[in-house]
Amino acid sequence: MKTRLTLILVILLSAKVQATNKIKYYFNKPVNTSVSKGVNAQYLNNCMGDTIVAYINRAKYTLDIAVYNYTSSFPAIAVAVNSAYNRGVRVRWIYDFSSNNTGIPLLNSAINKLRSPDPGADYFIMHNKFMVIDALSSNPDDAIVWTGSSNWNTQQFNTDYNNSVVIQHQPLAKAYRDHFNMMWGDTGIAPNLTLSKFGDSKTDLGNHNFIIDGKQVEVYFSPADGVNNKILNAINSANTDMYFGMSTFTLNTNASQMVSKNNSGVYVAGINDIASQTNSPHGILESGLGSSRYKVHNIAGIYHNKFLIVDASNKCSDPLVLTGSHNWTNSADTKNDENTLIIHDDTAANLFYQSFYANFTQLGGSLTNIPDCDANSINGVSAVTDELFVFPNPSTGKVTLNYSLGNASEVYISTYNMAGKLIQNYNNNHVTAGEHNYELQITTPGVYMVKMTTNRGVTNKLLTVTQ
Repeated sequence: MKTRLTLILVILLSAKVQATNKIKYYFNKPVNTSVSKGVNAQYLNNCMGDTIVAYINRAKYTLDIAVYNYTSSFPAIAVAVNSAYNRGVRVRWIYDFSSNNTGIPLLNSAINKLRSPDPGADYFIMHNKFMVIDALSSNPDDAIVWTGSSNWNTQQFNTDYNNSVVIQHQPLAKAYRDHFNMMWGDTGIAPNLTLSKFGDSKTDLGNHNFIIDGKQVEVYFSPADGVNNKILNAINSANTDMYFGMSTFTLNTNASQMVSKNNSGVYVAGINDIASQTNSPHGILESGLGSSRYKVHNIAGIYHNKFLIVDASNKCSDPLVLTGSHNWTNSADTKNDENTLIIHDDTAANLFYQSFYANFTQLGGSLTNIPDCDANSINGVSAVTDELFVFPNPSTGKVTLNYSLGNASEVYISTYNMAGKLIQNYNNNHVTAGEHNYELQITTPGVYMVKMTTNRGVTNKLLTVTQ
């Protein structure tokens, strides 16, 4: 126990020292840091549950929990939640109707709880696994979201294969809280069953894009947000390589699209849990990728991850990670309550790749090392020939975007504020090679992200607008 507590203390102290590191990624199974590109993935050796407890202990004002399955096998979470309630934290908890939630009776009976509706023709399960801490605090650094693939029980923490993402960002925390409130039916401490909405009765609340640590982060909630279309868009964005790890996979369209990308020259590899071996995507992937690139997880523990990694080897493209509670099933897309994150970041892509690499090789597979774009090219075109300059920077509002293309290309330039809201967008379907200018006018002071996408990848620049 002493060793585990020491590890948790190191994790939380690290979060305070690295003040600009607002996103943290945790894996509950060994990772392979030999494929690290400078930042090593964090393996929580039987400590994922303790890490959740450590974050709960940070709550000062509010604690909103929406978890599909919490069992009495890990009572420390209930102890921490009860302690938070006793020190004045406003606690609300949503749990699934159909799941074996034996941990709920361990909570203080005065804590308000809401059970999801009975499953029916148009509703299946409340499958989220997220927690929102201090979303409305006057100190924005207090606001934290915990999410990922893991349910809250000892088997999921220690035996099954899972990942967790923790984000310290108040606008994102408010977006998660708004979604929680829609299920809760109220913004207050007590649920309102008359206004409570689950499944396909929910609506798209917007507010999907955020800039966190200079990285674009998207969040979507099923079923209102059309999440599988976002998954297909992420698959289609791959230029070089793509990896997936899935617990339950039933959508043929996703499998066929990955095979199509593989046939077009993208390096594709993946893992499916053995429970999905009877589903039709298994046959599509097995025949389309072959046994060297497609593995069925047939060893101890459920492969419970739900992630996609795109262009981990290609920082000149748009490397991203897609993860959350959403399996690739029709129910997840159209009936369940789910949440999905898409994080556009080459470091995040590599961290998940370190985990995937360890999982894949554990199953007897091997993966080809793909050189990064600095030593490679995309579709035969130099991958480092497009440049973007923003000046003056800082600016009082009138900004020139100077971009240089090595070859003719489509060009998309989008400007976002730090809350992730799109401010301006510029599209040109055919721009010749060479140097070009685009004038941008922003009148509201603040920090902005300018994102240029061409046929060869993505370039991001931060812009400061002053009075």
